[in-house]
Amino acid sequence: MGESTATRLRQLFEGHRLTPTQRRIAHCLVRRSAEAPFLSSVELAELAGVSQPSVTRFAVALGFDGYPALRRRLREIAPPDARPDASDHNAYQQAVAAEIENLRQLADLLADPGPVRRAGNLLATSRPLPVLGLRAAAAQAYGFAYFAAKVHPDVRLLDEGGSMLPDRLDRAVRAGATTLLCFALPRHPRETVDALEYARGAGMSVVTVADSAFAPVAALSDVLLPAAVGTGLAFDTACAPMLLGRVLLEAMCDALPDAQASLEDFDSRAASRGLFAE
Repeated sequence: MGESTATRLRQLFEGHRLTPTQRRIAHCLVRRSAEAPFLSSVELAELAGVSQPSVTRFAVALGFDGYPALRRRLREIAPPDARPDASDHNAYQQAVAAEIENLRQLADLLADPGPVRRAGNLLATSRPLPVLGLRAAAAQAYGFAYFAAKVHPDVRLLDEGGSMLPDRLDRAVRAGATTLLCFALPRHPRETVDALEYARGAGMSVVTVADSAFAPVAALSDVLLPAAVGTGLAFDTACAPMLLGRVLLEAMCDALPDAQASLEDFDSRAASRGLFAE
C-alpha cells in the first residue's frame, strides 16, 4: 500500500521544533490532507483558527521562503486527483465521510505494524498496566481497560484527574508497572501532560494514542500512535482512536501467551452463569 497524502504531510512536518500554534496548523493540514495543496494562507488560517501571519511563520519554520513555496511543496506531495469534488452531502454525511477518511489514514499508518507490535509488547509485560484517559479521552481508556482486563492480570483505569492521580501512578510503579498507556484527545487537559511528565520521571515507558503526531503529549511518549478525530460536528468524533485502541488490544493479546486461554475461560464461566441473553 502506498503512502497516503496525510502520511507524507506528517513526514514533512516531523523533525521541526514547532510552537503550539504551528502544531495546530500542521494538524489542520494533515486532517484536511485532500484540500491542503489548494488552500490559500487566509483559508488555512481560518480553518486552523490562527492568524494569517502565523501561517507565514509556520512556512518559514519548515524552511520555506513563505507560504507560496510551502504550497508548491504540498502540491508536489499530493496526487493529481487529490482535490475533492464538490459535494451536496449534508453536514451529517460529511461528518461520516470525514471519519471514513480518518480510518483510511489509520490503515496507511498500520502498513508498518512495528510501532503497534512494540506497544503491544510493552503493555503485555507491564504488571500492573495503568491506562490513562481524562475528559474526552475517558471513554477510550475505559473501553480499552474493560477488554484488556479479560486477558491481562492487572489493569488499572485512571480516568479522573486531581491530586490523587500522581498517588495512583506511584502505587502502580511500586506494584511493578513499567508502562503507562495514555489516550489523549482534544482538547488536551493540562493534567494529562502533567501525568505523562510524572510517569516518565517515575521511570515508566509511555504508549500514547493521540489525535495527531503534533499533540502536546508527543514529546512525552516513547511510542506515539496517531489517529485523527472528526471535527465536523459540535463534538469531536473518535472512530479512528477507538479502532486503534482495539488494534492495540490485539497486539497485546499476541504478546500474552495465555490470552486465548483466558478468553476461553471467561466464555465458559459466562455461559455457566447465564451472563448474556443470547
